[in-house]
Amino acid sequence: MASQQVNEAEEVIKELKMVPGFHSYMILNNDGIVIKWENMQYRSAIQCAHLVLDLVAKSKKYIRELFEVPDNEVESLRLRSKNFELIVAQHGSFTLVVKQLSQLEMAKPPEEEEDGEKKV
Repeated sequence: MASQQVNEAEEVIKELKMVPGFHSYMILNNDGIVIKWENMQYRSAIQCAHLVLDLVAKSKKYIRELFEVPDNEVESLRLRSKNFELIVAQHGSFTLVVKQLSQLEMAKPPEEEEDGEKKV
C-alpha cells in the first residue's frame, strides 16, 4: 500500500512539471522536515518549509474563527508576487509546496553572462 502512495505522489509531481511556468517543489511533513525537493538548495527549502508551515497554521486558525463550520476548512493557499507564485496544499501529515514563475518572468529572455553562457 505504501508503494501505491509513492507512485501516486510521483505521478502528481510529473504532472506538475508539465505545467508551463513550473519552477520547483518540495514535500515536507508537518514537523517541518523536508522530505523531497527539486530545483532549490536544501537550505532554502528548510527556510521556506518553516515559513510555509507557520503561515498555514495561522491561516487555518483565523479562517476557523472568521467562518462557520462548512466554509472554514483551508485546503490550499496561493501566494502571488510579481516574480513567482507559491501554491501550498496540505493533505494528511504532508504538505506540498510548488513554486511557479509568473507570466512576467516566463516572458523575460534568459540572461546571458559576458562569455555568452546562460545564468542559472
